[in-house]
Amino acid sequence: MIITGDDPEYIAFVKARLRDQFLMTDLGPLRYFLGIEVSSTFDGFSISQEKYIQDLLARAALADERTVETPMELHVKLRPTDGDPLPDPTRYRHLVGSLVYVVVTRPDISYPVHILSQFVSAPTTVYYGHLLRVLRYLRGTITRRLFFPRSSSLQLQCYSDATWANDPTDHRSLSVYCVFLGGSLVAWKTKKQVAVSRSSVEAELRAMASVTVEVT
Repeated sequence: MIITGDDPEYIAFVKARLRDQFLMTDLGPLRYFLGIEVSSTFDGFSISQEKYIQDLLARAALADERTVETPMELHVKLRPTDGDPLPDPTRYRHLVGSLVYVVVTRPDISYPVHILSQFVSAPTTVYYGHLLRVLRYLRGTITRRLFFPRSSSLQLQCYSDATWANDPTDHRSLSVYCVFLGGSLVAWKTKKQVAVSRSSVEAELRAMASVTVEVT
């Protein structure tokens, strides 16, 4: 359980009442919770999943120590028929599921993880190769984290984009957006659009609609 607020005295009161009713241990200031590391400084606080990613890389058992600069190559369009089916898809599904949780603090892999998660039902050798690239990217950027400054304003800034007809199978576009509260990144998403857009402008408008719903 995480207890947070801007009134230390009331937080102490809540913890005292909880101790009266339940057997509990106060672990002090938040440092680690469900694989997410939290560090606080005078300027603000940051969250990361460095230990979780280290454990993920250990489970993946990569055969080399290579790193890459980007999580996915440019202009990649994957089809269900690319490559040969994996004899055992369990490993692929397990790794992709773990990457979905890494996206909680690593928006820079949101796009490739969204793409790879579409093929968990029937992964192939090609998809697995792209999955390994994401893992190598994380190995080289494992110390990256999200920072939330204390002096951040309360002004919302939103950015959206779309890749028109990106999916070569159903020709649907992808919507992507991110939302900043002052200097803090607070929301982001990559999602396939529900209908086929007849132009890039229509795809962009659908992306703008998605971020408007999020802000509202």
